Amino acid sequence: MPAKARWNKNGHKGGVLWFTGLSGSGKSTLAMALESVLFAKNYEVFTLDGDNLRFGLNANLDFSTEDRSESIRRAGEVAALFVNSGMIILVALISPFAKSRNQIRQIFGDQFHEIHLDPGLAACEARDPKGLYKKARAGKILNFTGLSSPYEPPIDPEIRLDTNKQTVEECLSQLTKYVDDVFRAA
Repeated sequence: MPAKARWNKNGHKGGVLWFTGLSGSGKSTLAMALESVLFAKNYEVFTLDGDNLRFGLNANLDFSTEDRSESIRRAGEVAALFVNSGMIILVALISPFAKSRNQIRQIFGDQFHEIHLDPGLAACEARDPKGLYKKARAGKILNFTGLSSPYEPPIDPEIRLDTNKQTVEECLSQLTKYVDDVFRAA
């Protein structure tokens, strides 16, 4: 089935919004909230995040550089299946390496939309919703992105959100407008 036929049926183009940022930056929170808003507006939409992938598809991977890259590759391949069906997929993963994100961008071309959540390390560590920064600082988690493992921020994402200064509602408003402007089928 041609993509354009699926887009016309759904009333919108397919594509992926790839949320990247440090742990605690708000990736899953915003992706899941955006999914609810878009679903209510009749978009065909689904969220993939690190937690739901880690316990299934990526259960055999750890946090080594190689396994992180493989995790991103797998998430991209799963997202591509959904996107080919005409859906909008929201992927919320730290995605620490520019090379991995760029490889995913090549799979999707202009259907890839990078969303960088950048509240700063101090804000992420202060939030620490899962207690991961505390464990990493205590040496209980090795290769923790932003502390003992690098995070390479996107140079030119489609959207950059400072989730330390912008509220969830402000971010959602910006993201929803972006989706309405970019994804509505012509």
